[in-house]
Amino acid sequence: MNEWFADIAYKFQIAFLDGDRYKLYLKGLGVTLQISLFAAILGVAIGTVVALMKLSVKKDGKRTFLSVLAQAYIDVIRGTPSVLQLLIMWFIVMKGCKNGILVAVLTFGINSGAYVAEIMRAGILAVDHGQMEAGRSLGLSKGQTMRYIILPQAIKNVLPPIGNEFIVLLKETAIVGYVSLSDLTRTASQVSSRTFEAFMPLVGAAVIYFIIIKILSKLIELLERRLRKGDHR
Repeated sequence: MNEWFADIAYKFQIAFLDGDRYKLYLKGLGVTLQISLFAAILGVAIGTVVALMKLSVKKDGKRTFLSVLAQAYIDVIRGTPSVLQLLIMWFIVMKGCKNGILVAVLTFGINSGAYVAEIMRAGILAVDHGQMEAGRSLGLSKGQTMRYIILPQAIKNVLPPIGNEFIVLLKETAIVGYVSLSDLTRTASQVSSRTFEAFMPLVGAAVIYFIIIKILSKLIELLERRLRKGDHR
């Protein structure tokens, strides 16, 4: 048993302590969180616009061109792997761009936008239809009613699932190594190749991911409880 602990301690030392390698993990974690945060903000912005586009209809009830375009965007993004989207953005759409973080943020923001759009659409549809009629009866236009009455209620409904989407997005960023970004996953792989020891770097990165995601999950749970308390008032 003592030998086992000694072996683990030695592997931990060479994976995290020797050469201050823990700083590499912190830097990689910073890249992961930076991409995830800005991509999530972009995804929410895109998703909200796309959701409104998809819900747009003509006076006769038929779908508009914007609605068809929104559905095509959602189908394409959700129907293709995110790693291929990243490679297409890096090698084709933004060929020559040296800013890998920008490419990753745009890729994951666009990818997340397709999923957020469906979340937002469900949230808007969950708001009682009478709210639109009430707003129109007060003299508000359809756009004003959507902006000031429907969307605030919809956003309150979709905050928890959007939080879960952020967690999924954070894990998906593990593929940014394909565009030469040293995120947390790639850092673990690099340390593993340098030390010729795979167990501790990879397991260590997994533990860091788990801790970050666990913290985010707890924050989402607290948010859900707070929202439920607000509904009971």
